Amino acid sequence: MRIGMIGLGKMGANMTERLIRSGHEVVAFDVSAQAREAVGAKGAVVAGSLADLAAKLSAPRAAWVMVPAGEPTTSTIDALAECFEAGDVIVDGGNSNYKEAAPTAARLATKGIGFVDAGTSGGVWGLEEGYCLMVGGSEDAVRIVEPALRSLAPEGGYAHVGPVGAGHFVKMVHNGIEYGLMQAYAEGFEIMAAATEFNLDLHEIASIWRYGSVVRSWLLELTERALRPGSGFEAIRGVVADSGEGRWTVAEAIDRAVPAPAISAALYARFASRSPDSFGARLLAALRNQFGGHPVTLASGETGMETLTPLGPQT
Repeated sequence: MRIGMIGLGKMGANMTERLIRSGHEVVAFDVSAQAREAVGAKGAVVAGSLADLAAKLSAPRAAWVMVPAGEPTTSTIDALAECFEAGDVIVDGGNSNYKEAAPTAARLATKGIGFVDAGTSGGVWGLEEGYCLMVGGSEDAVRIVEPALRSLAPEGGYAHVGPVGAGHFVKMVHNGIEYGLMQAYAEGFEIMAAATEFNLDLHEIASIWRYGSVVRSWLLELTERALRPGSGFEAIRGVVADSGEGRWTVAEAIDRAVPAPAISAALYARFASRSPDSFGARLLAALRNQFGGHPVTLASGETGMETLTPLGPQT
């Protein structure tokens, strides 16, 4: 299919390339000319504006918005809607609050434009490994973009989970769980780091736990990478950001009277990380760098994107 991609950052650019590799035609737009040129070199059809992107798509037109959540996403969708017509579909693949999905869909519905909220997980690894996609929207709207969804996801990694809002709701909870899992690894390794009498090789322990252990996981594999000698871990400060989904998950748990002590504690630990450094907080920062290419704050106070090596999938 031919699909538009708006927002060519770490995720959008890789998703564009994965779609092209799968035989789709992608019309790509970003406010950065450099970003447009980069995907153009990979085979994308470059658009100079949202209007140009819409003109280069054929009915029923479909475009994937992959820009920061909040006002950037809202304004982009509203501007794109001015260029689209009845029967077209807009996908929000960012980490938007699920509560924004229904109002967005209602605004688009006045013009007959479909809306799909696609919770997207995969980070910088998604190009090679694929993206887990949790999708909300009507059957008709999802059907139009489903060829792209199936190409972006690995085998078994895509589901139409419910009506509008369901996709971002499931992704929100996914990220809340991620907070809890990462915190458990960080705390466990901090306990071992404090057992100085044993002189434990934490990298070796992370390595062997990947095989046969009941706590083995992809996050453990990233822990092993973060703790490799020469990875740059020692230079990282334990300052860990929270990007919203963890807060939203805890708020939902409170509103629905669902106990969520592990996720709540993980969120508060991130708040605490903005105080004095701890080993666990430093490891959390390293893990975010490893799986998502997020910047890390160094002991020097500088912020870096490529502090840890290797960063991204191995070849």
